Parts: sequence; C-alpha cells; structure tokens
Amino acid sequence: MRLTPTERDRLLLFGAAELARARKARGLRLNVPEATALIADTVCEAARDGKRLAEAIEAARSVLGPDDVLPGVADVVTEVHVEAVFDDGSRLAVVSAPIGGGHLGDAAPGALLPAPAHAEPVPAVRVRVHNTAAVPVSVTSHFHFFEANPRLDFDRAAAYGTRLCIPAGASFRFDPGGEAEVGLVPIGGERIAIGFAGLVDGPLDAPGAKEEALRRAAACGYLGAESAAAAAEDSAAAAAQDPKEES
Repeated sequence: MRLTPTERDRLLLFGAAELARARKARGLRLNVPEATALIADTVCEAARDGKRLAEAIEAARSVLGPDDVLPGVADVVTEVHVEAVFDDGSRLAVVSAPIGGGHLGDAAPGALLPAPAHAEPVPAVRVRVHNTAAVPVSVTSHFHFFEANPRLDFDRAAAYGTRLCIPAGASFRFDPGGEAEVGLVPIGGERIAIGFAGLVDGPLDAPGAKEEALRRAAACGYLGAESAAAAAEDSAAAAAQDPKEES
C-alpha cells in the first residue's frame, strides 16, 4: 500500500493517540507526547465526522482535564497545532489551553514568581445553562457564547454578543446532564464575530444581525433559540402589517 507523507503522519498520530487512550483507560495519567497526540487526534476525528473547525477545537478542549495528565503537563501543553481535513478543505486548528487551562504551581520547574493578580471582571448578565448532551462540554473564555454547543440549553437571546466572564485562556466545563449559572460580559473591540459556529460571521451590532442569528440558530436546532426567534419573527410581522395613515 502506497501512502503519502501526510497519510503516514496521520497514521502515526492515530497510533500515538490510541496508545494514549489505552493508557488513560487503564487509569494512567498521560505525559506530554501522549496528551498532545490525543488532543490533536480528537481534532482530526471531529473533522472527519463533518464538524466545523470551531466544533472540532471545542471537542479537543474537552477530552482531557488536569487530573488526566501527569503533574506539570498542563503547564507545558498550552497550545496544540494540527492540520485537519474538513468538509471545506484542509484547515489549521489551534487548540489553546487544551487541558482545562493548566495553572503553573509554585512547585513547578522554573516557577520563581507568582503570576500578577488581575481584577475579576463583573458579569453584565447571568444565564442558567443546562447541558443536555451525554458528554461534557467546555467553552473557552473568548468564544461567542451565543454560538456555543447546540446541546447547551440557555437563553440564547440574552447571551448574544457576549463571552464568558472568566480569565483569558480559561474555560468552563458543563458536565453531562448538569446545570450551572455563568456570568457573561460583552465582547469588546470592534465586536465582529467571525468563525465560531457560523451563526453571525460579521458585525454583532449590524441592523438585523441578532434576529438573523437567532433564526439560523433555531433552524440548526440550537436549544434556547426557538422561542426568541419566533418572538422576533412575530414582532417583524406585526411591524410589517401595521397600517400607516397617509396625509
């Protein structure tokens, strides 16, 4: 059987990931190569299953937690790069903070000074989130929360244009079947959402952008968007039917 260099690399990655899965299943904590291979392979398999880039990255972030790896691994594996073949072509996936946002402890090699303290941001809105999926779902700090996993049930309209109120690079894990209340803050800068789940792909505050995003979310089965989308459509229909008196 003739294989291209890319195919050989993919098989090598898969073999390393399978070894990591087997050791993890035996209760062993993974080292750096094992953790890296498992995270990268998760992206490639998600792409093979037809998921979008953002969904593949989110899946890779949920595969390992700090308790699944040896001490110090989460501080070393802070970002994983892997090229995967998606439905729309080959894309480079960058998985930042892939192991539950590992924190460098005082006992870690080279840890001389504590990290500077930062003031905690104040949430602008709080939403109750129910994870209806059978697997854990992790959402990172700067992901447009409105576009988070479709199986997360929460008030999508309230979450439009916001992100999690957690430190940059961190993530929040929603356990299977569990509920949690999270704080959200408005996305800053120019407020342009590109990528993610593709529900916006443009300026967040453009006229009609929120209504269109809600419509798309409801059409794609995102929980928590149906009632808001229906209300927006009813409001638009009522406005269109409102008679205007001519002078």
